[in-house]
Amino acid sequence: MPRIPLEDNFTDVIGKAQRGLRLSDADLTTKAGISAAEFAALQQGEIRDRPLRAVARALQLNPAALLSLARKEWYPEQPLFPRGFAMFNTAHDDMTVNSYLVWDAKTRLAAAFDTGTDATALLDTIAAEKLTLRMIFLTHTHEDHVADLTRLATATGAPVWSSEREPAPFPGAQTFAENAHFHLGELAIKTLLTWGHSPGQTTFYVTGLSWPLAIVGDSLFAASMGGSREHYADQWTNNREKIFRLPADTVLAPGHGPLTTLNQERRYNPFFAR
Repeated sequence: MPRIPLEDNFTDVIGKAQRGLRLSDADLTTKAGISAAEFAALQQGEIRDRPLRAVARALQLNPAALLSLARKEWYPEQPLFPRGFAMFNTAHDDMTVNSYLVWDAKTRLAAAFDTGTDATALLDTIAAEKLTLRMIFLTHTHEDHVADLTRLATATGAPVWSSEREPAPFPGAQTFAENAHFHLGELAIKTLLTWGHSPGQTTFYVTGLSWPLAIVGDSLFAASMGGSREHYADQWTNNREKIFRLPADTVLAPGHGPLTTLNQERRYNPFFAR
């Protein structure tokens, strides 16, 4: 798979934090102690150390991580799964969206997570690996994540599952509560409600593969997180209390952008690095 760009650049991160904290440009420049012209230059993508660090502190972002993102000094080291895991990246307008497949190597039982805009490659992998798809899980129901749900569910006959706070747009879909447990042979899947970006945004914590895996949807991205105008604080808190308390070597599989790891995000994510 070609290298997937980071979902957000440093101006996106600033914008998400500013909107989430409901700070006007005037409020933010005053709080940061910089001029309107300096802030306008940042918004245009100009990288200037002092105003960038000042804005980061005003927005409760990590200055060093934000500067590293701005300078494009970091890209997440990609973890390897010898078997039992596949990632799919499909186009949606001017961006791309991810979907995932995990399976137990012995029983060949599988679960899909979201569909992206085109489930063809996912269906091809099911056929090539001789898998039986037992479950289709949705991280949330935004259009780009469920665009090919009807085809995937119809082709495989697998039941569709989503949070009880955000039922799936598919007849007969089932819902789960937080801390629900599912099993596929030796794989265990636990649901964590990491809402904020959407009402039922769910992280699926999977154990039994080469690495612990958290399929986080739009809760978290490499060096960023999902935006929310109304529930920014809730999204941040849920990420911190649920995702960032998982084992340090957990692989994070986001709804957009490349795979990352908890260890890397603890250092390079401006929202969470400390």
